This record gives sequence, C-alpha cells and structure tokens, in this order.
Amino acid sequence: MMARPALFAALAVLVTAPAASETAWADTLVDNVQGQTIGADGHVERFKAMVFDDAGVVKSLIHEGEKTPKKGFQYRIDGKGRIMLPGMIDAHVHVMGTGFAALTLDLSDTKSLSEALAKIADYAKAHPDRPWLLGGGWNQERWNLGRFPTAAELDAVVADRPVWLERADGHANWANSAALKAGAVTAATQAPAGGEIIRLADGTPAGVLVDNARPLIEKLVPPPTARDYDTAFALAQQDFYRRGLTAVADMGATMEDWQTFRRAGDANTLYVRIMVYGAGIDNTIRIGGPGPTPWLYADRLRLNGIKLLLDGALGSRGAWLKAPYHDRPETRGLPNFTQTQLGNLMSRAAMDNYQIAVHAIGDEANAVLLGAMEDLSQTYKGDRRWRIEHAQVIDAPDWPVAARVAKSVGLIASMQPIHQTSDRLMAEARLGPERLAGAYAWATAKANGASLAFGSDTPVERADPWAGFAAAISRIDENGQPAGGWQPQERVTRETALAAYTADAAYAGFAEKRFGRLAPGLRADFIFVDTDPMTATPSAIRQTKVLETWVGGGKVWDAATPEGGTQSAAPAPKR
Repeated sequence: MMARPALFAALAVLVTAPAASETAWADTLVDNVQGQTIGADGHVERFKAMVFDDAGVVKSLIHEGEKTPKKGFQYRIDGKGRIMLPGMIDAHVHVMGTGFAALTLDLSDTKSLSEALAKIADYAKAHPDRPWLLGGGWNQERWNLGRFPTAAELDAVVADRPVWLERADGHANWANSAALKAGAVTAATQAPAGGEIIRLADGTPAGVLVDNARPLIEKLVPPPTARDYDTAFALAQQDFYRRGLTAVADMGATMEDWQTFRRAGDANTLYVRIMVYGAGIDNTIRIGGPGPTPWLYADRLRLNGIKLLLDGALGSRGAWLKAPYHDRPETRGLPNFTQTQLGNLMSRAAMDNYQIAVHAIGDEANAVLLGAMEDLSQTYKGDRRWRIEHAQVIDAPDWPVAARVAKSVGLIASMQPIHQTSDRLMAEARLGPERLAGAYAWATAKANGASLAFGSDTPVERADPWAGFAAAISRIDENGQPAGGWQPQERVTRETALAAYTADAAYAGFAEKRFGRLAPGLRADFIFVDTDPMTATPSAIRQTKVLETWVGGGKVWDAATPEGGTQSAAPAPKR
C-alpha cells in the first residue's frame, strides 16, 4: 500500500532573517515565472511574479513592464523561469471511488479478457484471506470482446469466494457464480426498475448486473471501515495533487464520505479543495440539513448541492435514448425517473437552495432534464447554476431549451473531454451515424450559453487534466486518431479549455470568489509545469509533467522528492 501523503512543505528559502518588528507579516514573493491565469475578463492574463500573504491569499500580480518589488516580503520563491498556472480543478470526480480503486483490484490497464483474468487470478492468490474480491475498471469495449464477460469466465480463475468487479463507467458489475449465489440472483429474479440482469440464452444470469440491479449483490459486500476510508482518501488526494489538481467537485457523496473529509480537515490533512454534491436527497439532507454548508477549513470543504442520477451509461447501454440503440434495437436504455419524478426531487432540493447536478447521458435523458429545468425555472429564480453532468448526447431540438435555461437560471455543462476519445468507437456503435452530431458537443454547449466545466469522472478515467485538455482542443486520442479530429466542429480553444479546468470549474461550484484564478483576494493555489498548454501540441500537452503543486500558499507536491512528498508540516489553516 502507498504511504500516506506527506504534509505541506515550508514555503521557501528565507531571504533575510526578519527583525522582531517585522514578524507581523510574512508575505511571499514568487518571481521569475512564466505565469498564466484566466483574467477577470475571461481571457488569458500573463504575469512574471506574484505576491501572496501568510493566509495563502494572493495580494498582487506583477506583469511585464512593472517593477518586481525588492522589499515588503519575507520569503521568496524562485520560479526558475518555469510555467506557472492556477491549480487545475476537476469538475466531476468520485473522491472515495478513486481512493478505493487504489486499494482494490484495478483492471483499467487490461487490454483483453485473458489479460484481465490473469490479473484477477494473481490478485486472488495474493489475497487469500479476503472473503470477497473487489475491484473495477474493466471495459469490454477496450477488450474488443463484443459482449459482456460472464460469471463462468470468472469462475475459471476464482470459484471459492465471491468476486464483484465494477465496470469502468460505474454503471455495471461483473460477478462470479459465488457472488450471484450470495445475492440469490437466479433465472427467476426480476430486475428492478432502472436495472438489468444480463442473461444467457436460457434466461440464467450471465454474470453482469447493470445500474439498479447491482444492489441485489452490492448490499452483501462487507462495508469498509473508517480506517479504510481514511486510507483511501489519502491515496485519492495524493493522486489529485500529483496531477496538478488543487480542487475537485465530488459527485455523489455519502455521509461516510463527508465524515472522512471532516476527519481529514480536523487533523489538518485535508489539502485539496472539495466541492461536495450529496448522493440523492437523503444523503444531501443528512449532511447539510436545511441547506448548503459554510466553507470549512480555509475554503477546503463545502457541501454545495445534490447529485441525481437520471440514466446510465452508453457503454452498458443504460443511457436513455430517444430512439433504440443502433447495435441493440430492443432497448432505449434505463431511466431512473420520469420527468415528474425528477422535477419533484429537483424541487425538493431547490427549495432549500441546494445546487442541483444531474447525471444525464442519453439524448432522451438530456431532453427530460432540460424540460424539468425550464419548468422549475418559473418557480425557482435567480442565480441557480443548475448542472448537467456529462451531457454526452443532446438532440438538436433541445439546444434552444438549454439556451433558455442558461439565460434564466444559469446552466453548467459539466463535461469530460477524455470520454470523447475513450468512447469514440463505442459511441459510433451505440448511436449510429445520425446521432453523432450531438455527441460530446462542447462547442455547441458553450454557444448556447452553458458554462463549461471540465473534469475526468475518475475513477472511470484517470484524473488527468492534461489528457482532457489535449482532447478538448483537438478531438484526437493519444494515438493521433482520427486524423483531423472526431466531429472537429466541437473543438474548443485553448483559452476555453484552460478556463474550463480553472476559473469556470470554480464558477460551476459557486467558488469563483475564493479560488480558480490567480488574482488579488483569491487563494494562492498554483502549479509549476514543464509544458505550456497555450502553445504546445496536443501530444506534448498529454505528456505534461507537474513539477510542483501549491494549495493556499503551501507546497503539497514536489516531483523532485521521493513519491512527491514534502518535508515539513504547515501550520493549521486560518479559518
């Protein structure tokens, strides 16, 4: 297991020992940098130095042609001519899912069923004491399997105990026969509404359960302990800041997740900023009660709102489509709510001023959601910034509705550029050619007034903003395919991509007055990188190395030290 991440490093080398009369202030100058941030006007602002105070708040930026101060600060950081950017923000993550993925069997790197089975067998041998074998990350599309894997295939490598493995998209699980038996899932078992039990020709369960069918077995999995949660959180956090992420939006938190974040905050080991969205009404109200919480731990934690799940995913054919799937015409997907049910849940959240975030992937799901948003905007007015999570397929007639919602209450298109390159071939098979124009339509969403907030959906994909940035500006994958980009009209500019990973991602979480840009009065969250995303090729951007990550004026990641760890603790953050 990876060690818990080290604490904050000391700020920098002391330039001059302060006199006793000077200890009331402790400003820090960061100079000799190629600084870039999104300015107040929404465009890239360049600077050569920055000053922040002892509370980790930016005091000033120094631009070309302006004099860098020679005094008035106590510490100096030499940027060594490196590229300095605001800390990246991932607008859609599953914090604890990312951490637990690091603690369990990870199949995300497997390229074939046989490779996955070999890895499962090795894992089982290495962990003979575990009553259940848990993990995830598998994707039959990456294996070129043409079907879901089966329980019988799992039984061939592990038959003595239950195996329960989550698909990469988080919307299906693969079980062996022992797990099916534990859950009493048989040919006679009916799938609950919004779920599906994949079956063999004779009607017996094949081994994969989709969406709302998963709890038939999930409820039997031994729950993790509080120590498990704490360890998983530490691993997730370390993964975030080594990739340059200083803030994330956690989509679908439970009370156990929230308590984990609070324990880390109380112990002063919470570094990444987390904008939390509770999993459904019950979890959200349990956490926040009458409404969103205040910002806690020097702007490191807040419950913003609620996450609702309207449909499933394209890969498991759970996304709710207007017309049948191109490669499986007997189904249109698996909706979880009608528009009336969805509207009732959204209304319950909106009356307590919770921000609403709804997972919608299929074109029917997005149409239903936009319709509900427009209806509710007549009652709940003002700056609501309602969020569509994923917004993967939107039909042309629904864009005017999106524009009206954006104008009336604000609309956030929380999208994951890396999904487009990962899903391209699968999306073509699922949707057919006629629906592709509305798929992963970032530029069209922006043109219709939505604010773009980019992320990764980790652990579905790696929490890598650089791969996402490259995909956003090119619509090509890591192999340079397809030439010219897939649906290239949906590319966005570099400036738009940088904003969507920084300033606009903060705006999407009502945090734009606290962090997301480097500007006076905002938190000093910044990174040093070896690649300029404003000029480098997409392939070079994908290879970006994060050299250092700083949160609130404290260093949390240094690539030059073992495992990126830092050497000394910072004082507790001012609250």
